[in-house]
Amino acid sequence: MAEGEDSGQKRGLFAFLSPLIYWLDNLGTLLSLTWRTLFWLVRPPYRFGQMLNAMEFIGVQSVWIVALTGTFSGMVVTLQTSYALRAFSAEGRVGGIVAVSLLRELAPVFTAIMVTARAGSAMAAELGNMRVTEQIDAITTMGVSPVQYLLSPRLFASLVMLPLLCALYSSVGMAGSYLVAVSWLGGDYGIWLQSIRDIAVPKDLTMGLIKSFFFGFILTSISCRHGFFASGGAKGVGLATTRAVVESCVAILIANYILTQILLDMKL
Repeated sequence: MAEGEDSGQKRGLFAFLSPLIYWLDNLGTLLSLTWRTLFWLVRPPYRFGQMLNAMEFIGVQSVWIVALTGTFSGMVVTLQTSYALRAFSAEGRVGGIVAVSLLRELAPVFTAIMVTARAGSAMAAELGNMRVTEQIDAITTMGVSPVQYLLSPRLFASLVMLPLLCALYSSVGMAGSYLVAVSWLGGDYGIWLQSIRDIAVPKDLTMGLIKSFFFGFILTSISCRHGFFASGGAKGVGLATTRAVVESCVAILIANYILTQILLDMKL
């Protein structure tokens, strides 16, 4: 009876600690793989063809969804802000407020989430499929580092393309803001433009670009980690893809707060 109680206690303790064990194992594997990816990123031979393909997949193919999301984000923020400021007779400040919101927060965060949903999930699924079908093992057998051949180009492409997509998001968001504030609500274009000049400053754009750079690093590292170590056949690939998207989005939101606090303290 005592042995049964002891065994039950051990199982209960293991069940209690299993989430912590999974989190620590996941973190350790992520840090180790990311370090290897960065190491191979700066070590020849450089896979320029793979880098260009990854930039086209992550960046160019994400232009449409980022532009669409950015346009409607700018439109809805402008609409809400206009009605909120109308109570204070301050509709003329809407352009600057929307610009700061887009540049600092909306553009980097939503760009990263859209790229995670489209490209991050695809990276995890592709790498996971290559793992379970032993294609990664075949690359290793040929004497080629799978980390250098598969992961480093994707990380490089994300670091380059995410800031560019963030800038695109901000641009089309302001176009949507102009459409609502000036064309639909009848605001004055000169006042709208002057409010942007008065409120928005270059450091707002800098903050957004820095955030998007780190978000690209985060989403690619997490997506590649889950895909690279996927197991369990088709079910395992699906599970790895789901975890990659969920963990990337959560990490982006947490990192957004941390980076905002750091950048504000630096008075960048």
